[in-house]
Amino acid sequence: MSPSDPVRSAHDGRQRRLLIVLALGFVAFGIAAAALFYVLQPETLRIAVGPAGSDDYQVVQAMADAFSEESRTVRLSPIPTGGPAESLALLSADKTDLAVGRGDLGMPPDAQTLAILRKNYVVLWSPSGRRGNQPKKKASGKIGEIAHLAGHKVGIIGRTGANVAVLQTILEGSGVQPDKVATAQFGTDEIDKLAQDPTLDAYLAVGPLDSKITADAIAATARARGAPTFLPIEASEAIALKHARYEAEEIPASVFNAQPAWPEDKVDTISVNHLILAKKELSEARAAAFYRQLFAVRDTITQGVAGASHIMKPETDKETEPSVHRGAAAVINGTERTFLDRYSDYFWFALLLLSGIGSAAAWLRRYLNRDEPDDNSSCRNRILAAVSEVHNAGSEHDLLTRQREVDAIIRETLKSYDDGAIEQEDLAAFGLVLELFNHAIAERRATLLSGPADQTWTTGPTLASRR
Repeated sequence: MSPSDPVRSAHDGRQRRLLIVLALGFVAFGIAAAALFYVLQPETLRIAVGPAGSDDYQVVQAMADAFSEESRTVRLSPIPTGGPAESLALLSADKTDLAVGRGDLGMPPDAQTLAILRKNYVVLWSPSGRRGNQPKKKASGKIGEIAHLAGHKVGIIGRTGANVAVLQTILEGSGVQPDKVATAQFGTDEIDKLAQDPTLDAYLAVGPLDSKITADAIAATARARGAPTFLPIEASEAIALKHARYEAEEIPASVFNAQPAWPEDKVDTISVNHLILAKKELSEARAAAFYRQLFAVRDTITQGVAGASHIMKPETDKETEPSVHRGAAAVINGTERTFLDRYSDYFWFALLLLSGIGSAAAWLRRYLNRDEPDDNSSCRNRILAAVSEVHNAGSEHDLLTRQREVDAIIRETLKSYDDGAIEQEDLAAFGLVLELFNHAIAERRATLLSGPADQTWTTGPTLASRR
């Protein structure tokens, strides 16, 4: 084997090891890129809302469209349902991430509020029996307050059982036995039928103050049965204290009509919220991201869907039922944890993992380069051999030949150092041997230049041995 074969073999080995390291680097980069791509993908949350075509559905669909256009973190996938009760059932069955439901409906025990979609006011009124341009007189039905409802029949707009339940709650809170009051429910598309029903003595509607359904019902009954007399819920605060899902509110004067004023003065009532709900186990980060994005696009979607203007922040400074989700509460209260706060433990773990990987990589490198110490020792030994040959050099030409050989060894060693095959301490030992070689070169060159006498003395024993 020629002297260059070991060098070529070592060089080929270093190339293979370098390729392995590069391959591992590309694999690590690919894994990191895939993980980053996965993390940066928009989060899609399913939201159950219904019925299809309702105001709630239109608002949620507008939210979904706005999220798709403007959000890089959250997207919505609406799931149409038959109504709030079915939406809450899907949430309870874990078939949706979010649901739009009315606050006084039965819901999963771990459901929590992300936002208030709208506030619904309970409106109770009775027909006065007079037309709007006729002088005031005592109502023919003698129903001027809730206590007068006993023995009468109330027409309820909306076929949900929640409206019947809220009427019963109001009656109980006002000292009226619910079984003393008859009820009849009408669909939201049966306003004319409700207005023409002569058996009804009062009406109940539940919806936002600007609800077209409520306003149309009041106007229709006024045309058919006379101007409305609004019934105040004087026990509203007591009802709200006993039933956390209701709130004491006031209906402003003239909110349903300006001339004549309906109502003429403010009226005490109770309200119940339509909520965007999630289960407690929804992560704080996902809930916070949804909440931030919702209020970032609220003004935008209000321009297309007027109902979006009713979206409100839930109250976090008092006990509510259901409670506010910790993700939304953190954004509202300004206590949201930063990215580093949430993932600091993971960062520490990653640092420990990287440290372990670094140790493993160092071990792997030593394992792959387990032959390198021998190569390094071989280089030192070759220089030591060159030192011996320098002592016996007979001419300047021999010294130059040895110098070229050592220069090649130096280049090979430095290449190995650059490739990581030789450690810093190995270079220090190599430097000592190299210093010895340089000293030998200088000494032998001085000897050669000093003349034949010294050469004879130096080579004398060798010549004598040849005789």
